[in-house]
Amino acid sequence: MIAQRLRALRLQKDLTQGDIEERTGLKRFYVSRIEHGHTVPSIETLEKMAHALEVPLYQLFYDGNEPPNPQSLPESLKAGNEAWGASGEGADFVKQLQDLLARMSEGDRKLILHLTSKLARKSRS
Repeated sequence: MIAQRLRALRLQKDLTQGDIEERTGLKRFYVSRIEHGHTVPSIETLEKMAHALEVPLYQLFYDGNEPPNPQSLPESLKAGNEAWGASGEGADFVKQLQDLLARMSEGDRKLILHLTSKLARKSRS
């Protein structure tokens, strides 16, 4: 999904991979590998590419014109319940997440895991 979106945005703005190379400092072959889904970019690389494409970072992950509304976590998670996700509202949330992740490519799942890992480290600071 990210690979196709980056390529579509680049083409929509009538930019070449060479233009992205000049704007980001990333090598053209690396940009190509990202666009073809052979490389999972870091969040820093995605930030550079979003800046080069003159779009907010969220647009690399989301189709809408406005940033998505953040979903609130189930109350059982907020309460720190040890068995969260085993039943009830938490189980529904886990099932929905599992279904969505199953539709993604392995590369996109790795990207999501990498991003959440970065966000979790950032929120602890």
